[in-house]
Amino acid sequence: MSSVSPEPPTTSVTPPGPRVLDVRDLQVSFPGKGWRTPRVEVLHGVSLDIRPGETVGLVGESGSGKTTIGRAVLGLAPVHDGTVEFLGERIEHVTNRRRRRLSRDLQVIFQDPFASLNPSIPVGDTLAEPLHAQGIPGQEARRRVLELLDRVALPADAAQRLPREFSGGQRQRIAIARALAIGPKLIVCDEPVSALDLTTQRTVLDLLLEIQEQTGVAYLFISHDLSVVRYMSHRVNVIHRGHIVESGDAGQVTTAPRHPYTQRLLLSAPVADPAVQRTRRAALDQRRAEENA
Repeated sequence: MSSVSPEPPTTSVTPPGPRVLDVRDLQVSFPGKGWRTPRVEVLHGVSLDIRPGETVGLVGESGSGKTTIGRAVLGLAPVHDGTVEFLGERIEHVTNRRRRRLSRDLQVIFQDPFASLNPSIPVGDTLAEPLHAQGIPGQEARRRVLELLDRVALPADAAQRLPREFSGGQRQRIAIARALAIGPKLIVCDEPVSALDLTTQRTVLDLLLEIQEQTGVAYLFISHDLSVVRYMSHRVNVIHRGHIVESGDAGQVTTAPRHPYTQRLLLSAPVADPAVQRTRRAALDQRRAEENA
């Protein structure tokens, strides 16, 4: 059962100011397996936006298309139609000359904290790599590495150690430190706690909230877990089969959803109270029976 509190961030009003990210009518498709097979449509007219200091949650089941949205934002998925604008610039129009600026302002935290770190490179070198790529000299980079480790509550001697010497939660802290290394405006968090145990999840989520409060960074927070998305997000988008089926304030969407799919997600979410869990399970079974009738 989830150990995450159901309370969303206290500030649920969309903050003022220009958008950090603006996705409009996004369509993504991939070639079929055979040469005569039609293209597979993955995303259908998806729109969302994020403002400075805001967390926008993206929740849906496996295969719903949520990770594809994150990849499109990062410039890693082909945009068939629509636009993805980051800081007022279309991602697909970014030239090689501007790629360094994009990598500085847009970062990602992946699901698996071990697979996303090079196992043969000390943590300090991993954190220094993006700093060197931005032209920051060695001594200054070393100083910033120590600051990053302190920010994610890891000791200074972690810089000399390899990723395998850390727990899963500590490795995810290292991944967070790497994403923060060059002061991004937006971090795509792709299932950042789903590989962690429940107690560690809460610690990592609280760290992300603390960092946002200190730095004003915005998050696109992708997860299949409705309770985690509620805990982290100001606004929530629910995706189902490549369509955004519901969006709005986190408190409303995750406690009183209007769309049947979001209602099923809510009924499927585990809760600590056994009586409530039994009631939800019975309601979910009844809904499924009605749909299959």
